[in-house]
Amino acid sequence: MAIIIIPMKGVILAAGYGSRFLPVTKTVPKEMLPLIDKPSIDFIIEEFLGSGINEILVVTSRRKKVLEDYLDREIELELTFREQGDNGKLDKIPPPEAQIFFVRQKEMLGTGQALLLARPFVGEEPFVVAYPDDIHLGRVPLARQLIETYERTGCTVLATIFDPPELQRYGTLAIAEDGLHVTNIVEKAPPGREPSREVSIGRYLYTPDFFPLLAEGWKRHGKGEYFHTEALRALARGGQVVFKRIEGERLDTGEPEGFFRSLLVYAQQRPELREVFERFVKELDSGG
Repeated sequence: MAIIIIPMKGVILAAGYGSRFLPVTKTVPKEMLPLIDKPSIDFIIEEFLGSGINEILVVTSRRKKVLEDYLDREIELELTFREQGDNGKLDKIPPPEAQIFFVRQKEMLGTGQALLLARPFVGEEPFVVAYPDDIHLGRVPLARQLIETYERTGCTVLATIFDPPELQRYGTLAIAEDGLHVTNIVEKAPPGREPSREVSIGRYLYTPDFFPLLAEGWKRHGKGEYFHTEALRALARGGQVVFKRIEGERLDTGEPEGFFRSLLVYAQQRPELREVFERFVKELDSGG
């Protein structure tokens, strides 16, 4: 029997400074840094489209208008390539087949405040949130994996990986006896004090009851950045959060080392580049 995917909206959080990649991110959004010739944000949009999500909100900031331009039609290039009869290049530049909207986070006040900006867009429906630092490669798009988990459970869903290097960088999950529900999230737990080896990564499916908790926390919040974690913890205490360990490969492009590794992994998956990569590795091994 075929699985019916519930249509949902998607939100991409893309307002941050990208300071780990300075100086390039002074003018180029981190989400536009390419793996070969494909900007990071393209991977997220393709994942959403492959999961039945075709209404997408991108939360940006003042310095990121290039994202809007990139996701729009490029009429001058279309005309030029059409006049040249260059269908190969034409095929590379059409905008995504999605309705894409933008809202600006006017101050860098954290992911919690950024998500509140999405509330009018998503309304009272479940929705998927993506952080472009996390790219997924695999047969079943990651957003679809979360949607399928929601269809079985009716809960908010956290995408996770198991026992990554540098575990203390992540939010680790306390897991209920049923092996599915999340009871708590511990951010950057000291070594040896993690509640499990299961960690949350940058993909979430939120149910509508997330927003009232997020808004309530924002009212109490003082200065500085406001994060979504406390609202998630409140949902978890009520037995309303589950996790889905991802199927496929996760690429972490959030810092230079991970970005470089992601570039190499993706290059190996491109047939036209695999031979170049393998030849280069042999040259290194031989000292050439």
